[in-house]
Amino acid sequence: MIQTKTNLKHIRSFVTDEQLLEYENKIENTFKTIYDKLGAGNDFLGWVTLPSEMTKDFIKDIKNQAELLRKKSEVFVVVGIGGSYLGARAVIESLTHQFSSLINKGDETQIVYAGHNMSEDYLVELLELLDNKDYSMAVISKSGTTTEPAVAFRILKNHLENKYGKEEAKTRIVAITDKERGALKTLANTECYKTYIVSDNVGGRYSVLTPVGLLPIAVAGIDIEELVNGALAMENYCKENRNSDNVVAKYAVARQALYHDGKTNEILVSYEPRLSYIAEWWKQLYGESEGKEGKGIFPASDIFTTDLHSMGQYIQEGLRNLFETIISVEKPSREIRIPLADNDLDQLNYIAGKRLSEVNRTAETATILAHVDGGVPNIIIQIPEISARTIGELIYFFEMGCALSGYMLEVNPFDQPGVEAYKKNMFALLGKKGFEERAAALRERIK
Repeated sequence: MIQTKTNLKHIRSFVTDEQLLEYENKIENTFKTIYDKLGAGNDFLGWVTLPSEMTKDFIKDIKNQAELLRKKSEVFVVVGIGGSYLGARAVIESLTHQFSSLINKGDETQIVYAGHNMSEDYLVELLELLDNKDYSMAVISKSGTTTEPAVAFRILKNHLENKYGKEEAKTRIVAITDKERGALKTLANTECYKTYIVSDNVGGRYSVLTPVGLLPIAVAGIDIEELVNGALAMENYCKENRNSDNVVAKYAVARQALYHDGKTNEILVSYEPRLSYIAEWWKQLYGESEGKEGKGIFPASDIFTTDLHSMGQYIQEGLRNLFETIISVEKPSREIRIPLADNDLDQLNYIAGKRLSEVNRTAETATILAHVDGGVPNIIIQIPEISARTIGELIYFFEMGCALSGYMLEVNPFDQPGVEAYKKNMFALLGKKGFEERAAALRERIK
């Protein structure tokens, strides 16, 4: 049974029943498009059944490998970009202590990231850290030639081999890559790295529940079985409820109705800062899946109440082309109460004795009402708590919601042709063979 709920009561004044009905009537056929593999990009639907196809032996292997890495590593480096690191980071930051790097007891492996940018300062400072720490790493890339992770891996591999010697370095590198082809696969075979496969039918942004996400998450000490069980509950629910009452369908329908009424920007909001990387992962998932052919909702994110003091003014009174989706968490995992002060100089004694979570929840309710009154529709996605199971549910919820929404938008939710444009320009300007003509044209433009 799933625990995630979708509440649409705060969009009712912005879209008519007829507008919602238009998209509700498309839901059953859209589910059919997904499950019967009838739509564009149908060869990338492997994520739909990942939870139910996960074997106990596979999970055991991931956990055993993670334990080996934990025993020899104070730090574990995840080398990847986009979907190759965002999903893992989203789950890890949601489910680990928010100050773990400062209270590390020595038996916990810290997860850090590389290959997600090309900042020289970042990588040099990472190497300074790794000079004084035992570490291992996973390199994640289907091709092995994506510039950012390939550059980072080249540098880190050299550092690892200089630090431990080539033979020991091989035991500290895990490759997560294509089954048969690509530069990384060739290197992994040559060097005899422990290797996990990313199936051809699962795209990067849908790969959290593959070794891409599961290995780093397990190294971080998170219960991957519970994560998968949460996703499995949502998979089974969607399979059995292919109609407009489905909580995922409600989200997809609401998004499309609002979009076609001129609400072209969606802000994913949480009142829990540990969910900030869930929002980063969600932004790639929806932005890369829907933003094509001159269409798509622009995905943004805020953490409230923090960002109410920076973005709150615009949301309340700016251009009325946006809506918010709130991830509302019913119960915190910790408790603290506000003390009574003798002098009450800050004038907060009226909330003395209350749990801070009660104040936070009240701020959430008050903000929703203020923003709705200001012309900003709000969709509420409710989870009971932040746990491995509920995060697993949420991952599958957003993945299925993205597929439904993309197909209703009449785009292919599983390709990303526009991403190649900057890469070709970069290759040309850096002097890659075969790009000479493009390079000459670009240099003329930037004179």
